[in-house]
Amino acid sequence: MSTTEGKADAAAVEEMARSATAWCAMHGLVVGDRADPRSGTVPGVGLVHAPISLLPSRLPESFWSQACELAPLFNELVDRVSLDGDFLQDSLSKTRQVDDFTSRLLDIHRKMMDANKEENIRLGLHRSDYMLDSETNSLLQIELNTISVSFPGLCSIVTELHRTLINQYGNLLCLDAKRVPGNDASRQFAKALAKAWDEFNVDSAVVMMIVQPEERNMYDQYWLVKYLRESHGITTIRKTLSEVEAEGQVLLDGTLVVNDRKVAVVYFRAGYTPNDYPSEAEWNARLLMEQSSAVKCPSISYHLVGTKKIQQELAKPNVLERFLENKEEIAKLRQCFAGLWSLDDEEVVKSAIENPDLFVLKPQREGGGNNIYGFDVREALIRLKKEGGDALSAYILMQRIFPKASLASLVRGGVCHEALTVSELGIYGAYLRNKDKVIINDKCGYLMRTKVSSSDEGGVAAGFAVLDSLYLTDK
Repeated sequence: MSTTEGKADAAAVEEMARSATAWCAMHGLVVGDRADPRSGTVPGVGLVHAPISLLPSRLPESFWSQACELAPLFNELVDRVSLDGDFLQDSLSKTRQVDDFTSRLLDIHRKMMDANKEENIRLGLHRSDYMLDSETNSLLQIELNTISVSFPGLCSIVTELHRTLINQYGNLLCLDAKRVPGNDASRQFAKALAKAWDEFNVDSAVVMMIVQPEERNMYDQYWLVKYLRESHGITTIRKTLSEVEAEGQVLLDGTLVVNDRKVAVVYFRAGYTPNDYPSEAEWNARLLMEQSSAVKCPSISYHLVGTKKIQQELAKPNVLERFLENKEEIAKLRQCFAGLWSLDDEEVVKSAIENPDLFVLKPQREGGGNNIYGFDVREALIRLKKEGGDALSAYILMQRIFPKASLASLVRGGVCHEALTVSELGIYGAYLRNKDKVIINDKCGYLMRTKVSSSDEGGVAAGFAVLDSLYLTDK
C-alpha cells in the first residue's frame, strides 16, 4: 500500500490541508482534544479534527477484492468457534495461569457453559486487519477484532473527504475520485444492530452502548446513535460498566433492565482491556449482562474468539477443518494467515531471540500500544524463559510483516507534514443469526490507517496512526 501518485507543490498542499480540516469540522470528522480535560466526558466540548491522511493510499484492486471476500468467511468462523466452549477453555487454559484478565473472562464463559446458557440471537460486529507484505506480495492478516471495533463512524466520512479533495484539486492531482471505494460502515453497523433489535422483538427496548468513563472517540460512536434513531427509530443509551452494575438487574424471565429501560442489545465499545475493570463492580456488570437474554455484541464467547491465542491456534494445521467444511474457503482463509506460533515452540523462540526483527511478540491485549518489537523481543523472551513456568503462555509470536513504505501528507492538530508511511487495511463484517437462520453475513465497509513507517504501533485512538481511505489501482 502506498500513497497516490498525485503530487502538488508545498503551497497547494497547505491550501488542501486547510480545506480538509475545515471540511472535517463541518462534517463531524472530529475527536476529543486531549488538551481539554472535559473533552472525553462532555459532548461538544474540546473538539479537534480527527488525524487524517491528506490523500488516500494506493492498493491494487485484487487485494481489496480478496479482503472483502474474506469478511463473511471470518464472520462464520467466529460463530463456529464460539460454539465450541471446550476448545476455547482448553486453548486458553495456560494463558489464564499468567493473565488475570483472560482468566476472569474465562470464568464468566465457564459459568455460561455450566448453566447451559443459550444465545439464540447472535450478533457479531468484527474487523479483520491486514497489511500487504512487500517480501511475498501477499495480503496477510494482522489480527481479527471481535469486540469494540472502532471507527465505523469516522472512517465512513474520510472517504467523502478524500473524494471531495480529489474533485476540488483534480487538475493538480491527476486522480479519479471514482477509484476511492465507498464506505458505508456506520450505516451498515447501525442496520445490523437494528436487525438484532428487531429479532429481540420488544418495541419499548433500547440498544445499550457500553462506553468508557472518558472517551475522546465518542463522536465515532454517536454516528451509530444517529443512524439507529433516524433510520430505524431505535433509542440508544450510553452506560459505563459501573453504571450498569449500579442501575441494572436481570428479571426472572431473563430481561435485562437498566435504569428502568428494557435492553434488547448490549453493544460493547468498552470492556476489552483490564483498565475497564478497576473494581469488582465492572466484573459484576459484565456477568450480569451475560446472564441476561439481551443480545450481546459480542457475547463472552465471541470476545474470546478474538484473543491472540485463539488466532494462533486457528493457524495450526488441521484446526480450521474442525470448524469449517468447505475446502476452498479454508484455503482462502489460510492464504492470509501470517506465521503464528505458541511460545511452547522452542525452535521458534530460539529463532526469535537470534533474529528479533523478524517477529512481533503479542500479549492478549487490544487497543494499540501493547505489542513488543525489535530488540525488545529478544529481551522479553530471555526474561520470560528465565521466569519459567507458564509465563510464556501470556504471549504469542507472530511473523513480522514488512509493508512497502511511501511518502504521504499527514494532518494532525491542523499541522500538515510529509513522512514515509505504511498502511493497514481493516475490513468490517457483520454477522447475525437467530437459531439456525442466518440473517446477515456480509462485509460492512473498511478502515484504512496510515502511520509513520518508523512507528511499530498502529492505533489511531492511541495516537500512533491517522485515518485514511483507499485509492484502488490496477496493479
